[in-house]
Amino acid sequence: HFLTCSSGIRVIQCIGKDGAPIITFPEYSGFGDLLDEDFQNVVTYLTSIPSLDAASIGFVIIIDRRRDKWSSVKASLTRIAGAFPGNLQLVLVLRPSRFFQRAVADIGMKLHRDDFKMKVPIVMLNSLSDLHGYVDKGQLTCELGGNLEYCHSQWIHHRTAIENFAVTVKTTAQMLQKFGTDLSETELPNDVQYTKDLLTTHTEKHDKLKDELKLAVQQGTTLLGCIKEQAAKSENHKLNPDEMENQTTVERLLAQLDETENAFQQFWSKHYLKLEQCLQLRHFEHDFREVKVSLDSLMDTLTFLSDIGDCVTRVEMLLNDLNTLEEKESLEKAQLHALHGDQLIQSNHYAVDSIRPKCVELRRICDNFTNEAKKKYDILSKSNQIHKEHVSLLQSPMLWCESGVYLLASQAVDKCQSQDGAEAALQDIEKFLETAKENQLSDLKNIHNQYELVLNAEVKVCAEMFEKRQVSLKKLSAKQTRPVQPVAPRPESSPNRPALSKTPRTTGPAPGKSPPLAIGVSILGFINVSALTNTTKGLLCNWCVLTDPVFFLPRHIMNELIETERLYVEELQSIMEGYAAELDNTELSHLIPTALENKKDVLFGNLPEIYEFHNRTFFKELENCMERPELVGTCFLKRKEELQIYEKYCQNKPRSEALWRQCGDGLFFQECQKKLDHKLSLDAYLLKPVQRITKYQLMLKEMLKCSKNQEGTAELEEALATMLDIIKSVNDSMHQIAITGFEGNLSELGKLLMQGSFNVWTDHKKGHSKVKDLARFKPMQRHLFLYNKMLLFCKKREETTDEKPSPSYSFKHSLKMSAVGITENVKGDIKKFEVWYNGREEVYIIQAPSMDVKNMWVSEIRKVLTGQLEACRGIQCVGVFSSGLSGEGNTENELLLAESFGTIFLIGLLNNVLPALVMSPGRPKLHPTRRD
Repeated sequence: HFLTCSSGIRVIQCIGKDGAPIITFPEYSGFGDLLDEDFQNVVTYLTSIPSLDAASIGFVIIIDRRRDKWSSVKASLTRIAGAFPGNLQLVLVLRPSRFFQRAVADIGMKLHRDDFKMKVPIVMLNSLSDLHGYVDKGQLTCELGGNLEYCHSQWIHHRTAIENFAVTVKTTAQMLQKFGTDLSETELPNDVQYTKDLLTTHTEKHDKLKDELKLAVQQGTTLLGCIKEQAAKSENHKLNPDEMENQTTVERLLAQLDETENAFQQFWSKHYLKLEQCLQLRHFEHDFREVKVSLDSLMDTLTFLSDIGDCVTRVEMLLNDLNTLEEKESLEKAQLHALHGDQLIQSNHYAVDSIRPKCVELRRICDNFTNEAKKKYDILSKSNQIHKEHVSLLQSPMLWCESGVYLLASQAVDKCQSQDGAEAALQDIEKFLETAKENQLSDLKNIHNQYELVLNAEVKVCAEMFEKRQVSLKKLSAKQTRPVQPVAPRPESSPNRPALSKTPRTTGPAPGKSPPLAIGVSILGFINVSALTNTTKGLLCNWCVLTDPVFFLPRHIMNELIETERLYVEELQSIMEGYAAELDNTELSHLIPTALENKKDVLFGNLPEIYEFHNRTFFKELENCMERPELVGTCFLKRKEELQIYEKYCQNKPRSEALWRQCGDGLFFQECQKKLDHKLSLDAYLLKPVQRITKYQLMLKEMLKCSKNQEGTAELEEALATMLDIIKSVNDSMHQIAITGFEGNLSELGKLLMQGSFNVWTDHKKGHSKVKDLARFKPMQRHLFLYNKMLLFCKKREETTDEKPSPSYSFKHSLKMSAVGITENVKGDIKKFEVWYNGREEVYIIQAPSMDVKNMWVSEIRKVLTGQLEACRGIQCVGVFSSGLSGEGNTENELLLAESFGTIFLIGLLNNVLPALVMSPGRPKLHPTRRD
């Protein structure tokens, strides 16, 4: 084979008898002028062409110097000995043919053989016939007396094409591998549009790579055809070993390309299917939310649709409204959407665990609606029938009840405080009750039972009001002390357990204030006010105003708070005595599950601490507020630190629930439940503290509604804010304990201020270009935790334990707040804001789920930065500003604070500094903008 290098030398490669590759150096007068680098490249390339097996046999070198001098022979041997990269087997030299040069060559070989430092034989040949004794003529060209057919330009063309094709195969494989890596690292989006964009982008890249792959295959196929073209010219022509090697090389490269294509196509098919399923899931979730909103609205409408009518016309109108609701398309859409979810599940969708609960939820709401609608239809139908058959019978009780309500409302409160006044009011009621016979109402309870389905709320309330008023007036006429307020019986009180000690209540009136009638609180304690019609509510409100408008509702709420607190403490006592203490009972030790041994603290957490606080302190302080409800806000503020114990309890709750799932079915707990006469198992009672801490803020809200502009309002508002903050801290701490992978100590980061999920883009000045590409490509879903000292970026993962999903947060990145800046508004989306680091070296674009969430986060981050700024105000801040004007002395942290705050920084620090700077002689006036 001939290879022409840049200097014109021709090098021939053949195959020896034993399979050893042969490299021939033909006569060339310019060989001595060939650069060492060119020679090295040519020889290295030629030695890389044969297979490893052939190269391991060793190369045979033929040097043709028949028309040259001994100096050329010597130069060639010296260069080959110093630069040949392969294994040598034999060196054959065709010595100079002229007599004098041949004699010189013989002498020179004897004198300089050791100088060549070759460990293989060097054979000096006199003629071509001598050469044919070592190498077959079929492996030599005609110049060396052989018969090997060879086209130099064709060999150059084939070798160049093969090298280009090999590079193409390698480049294509790398492109496919990189694309596959990008696909495997892609996070699935959370909404429809992002999923569509991602699917489109990936498909376009796949199609582009597919085209590149087709071009590479076409290139290899064309090259293989050119190599085989020689054999196709005639039937007798056979490919020489070199052409066979080229053919084998191209076929191998094509096979590699085909294997790579098949593997990539399989991976792409799976990835494309997952993206398609992701898009289906996002459509399903979007439609589910819309259907759910429609169903909830429909259910609310049904709930507020009255099942009581005071006349035939009203009942028929309600029946018509009910039929209209049942004909709404929302129910049909919900059923169809649930059916679509079933189809996705049957198609082996990857998100079955997310789809199935939504289908169940839709069917549950539809079933509830159908059942509730049927109940209302049955009641209204019966009501319609009774109204048509007993119109006169129903009208009389209604009129009688209306007169009775006006009678109760007209009884003056101050007159009822004396014994005579109470007796007179009692006589008026008894006289009015005697008129029931004239109105076919001889017994209110019988009337209530007989017409329970059709009597409206006015009749029911009227009967209750008269009964309660009679009881109260009889007590007032018998004994002039404030009666003990009746309390509804508490459920599940255990006869086997000693009753909770109760603090005696003060029965006397507050100084300077006449005690209102207890009957007001009593009636509201037994009547479901939300079920009343507007007419009855109006009558009751008028009556309450006559009694004592400031006193009435706050005291009722206070009564409910104290009584529910009493029940809560009793329930905690039952847990501590009936379960926790029994774990130390030797008589039951054989029933205690093995998994529960030495894990009492895990199951109950710090419940003993909670019980002691409420039993010894908080409950008694709430009781002291009975006569003065306006003090309840102060009570909560006084104990806000002690109420933080709920955070520890809630943090332990997942561990407690996991332990309960292991051993909750054991005989020990069944025996304890039986002794306590509890209807519910222990896990329901262990949930009571979580429910109680959230109940306080609801009661404070109700107290605040009826205490506007009254004494204690400010304390109530502060107490409400405190309880909401405690609930938020509890909720945040539940998320914090699920952080994994953070190597530091979370307790050293300061207070956890905020946490939530966001879409995050990155745009960094430094780093791999892939970071910027991803910033334009798609957002990352990250859960952020804001502490006083650090901002954590985590990835939320849904884990399932015992068929119960629980989130965990895998730590990804963190930013020290001392080097953080914030940009409140980002162009293009009002819900986005920027958090940047080290002078915008790292920029994180954060998209909040709503404007309210964004505003809360921006406000909280600015508070943290403001705190840092205030901390350094007295030490460095004035220096920061003055150095900033001159461009000297700024530390990184100080500049970040200054740049971050902009106007806030100017307002906070320059009120004293700026005027002096502006008015200083020789200094130009400053005109700071918002950016400055």
